Amino acid sequence: MKKTTESDSLYTNLEQQSTLELLTNINREDKKVADAVALELKNIESFVDACFDRMKNGGRLFYIGAGTSGRLGIVDASECPPTFGVEQGIVVGIIAGGDGAIRKAVEFAEDDTEQGWKDLQEYQINANDTLVGIAASGTTPYVIGALKKANENGLLTASITCNPGNPIAQLAQHPITPEVGPEFVTGSTRMKSGTAQKLVLNMISTSLMIKLGRVKGNKMVDMQLSNNKLVDRGVKMVMQQTGLEYQQAEELLKKHGSVRSAVDAFERN
Repeated sequence: MKKTTESDSLYTNLEQQSTLELLTNINREDKKVADAVALELKNIESFVDACFDRMKNGGRLFYIGAGTSGRLGIVDASECPPTFGVEQGIVVGIIAGGDGAIRKAVEFAEDDTEQGWKDLQEYQINANDTLVGIAASGTTPYVIGALKKANENGLLTASITCNPGNPIAQLAQHPITPEVGPEFVTGSTRMKSGTAQKLVLNMISTSLMIKLGRVKGNKMVDMQLSNNKLVDRGVKMVMQQTGLEYQQAEELLKKHGSVRSAVDAFERN
């Protein structure tokens, strides 16, 4: 299998380029990423609809990966509760090597084909759930092993990879494969590949949360009020929905705990 993610950069003698040349060329490559993702929209649509069918009936969404890919899954999962007000554990990110690998690479953790499924078992993962394998190369053994077992156990499976014809994409029921081409620094898949994965993850989680009713109009009405900025944002949403002045809206929001609940309480009165 040819790995375009490992192909030589289109640029050379990087150390001889000026700062502006480096930035311009990185930006030139980054512009290719959204177009690569756009070619996968039908595949993303198919997966989101299938995943929604499970999540609306109580299924959970799991991401699994190693290194940058694992970290991106954890970022997306960890932002769902504060952004959309869903319970912890509805969207879960798993990384090879455990939580310590979020900050520091764990040597050879991604090479264990058994450990991914073992890690998922800690969450009592079952046939109602969905597993997304994330790996730029599409060859990570940790992810391959987890997807194989997930398929055997009746889970819905998907993948986010960046090489055509890779083993993980061939395993997944819903392969998503934005082909971003060679990285600016040869093989540094935290760059374009990582950006493509982040864009796809944004699409998956955001569209699912909207379909699950966690957005009203275009507002995050169930967001957690975990800091002053978010309280202020919530107050302004309540003001917009109710016509109340700031202080009244703030009191209503703090009493009921979310924009949705505050507006619902106002409309009942």
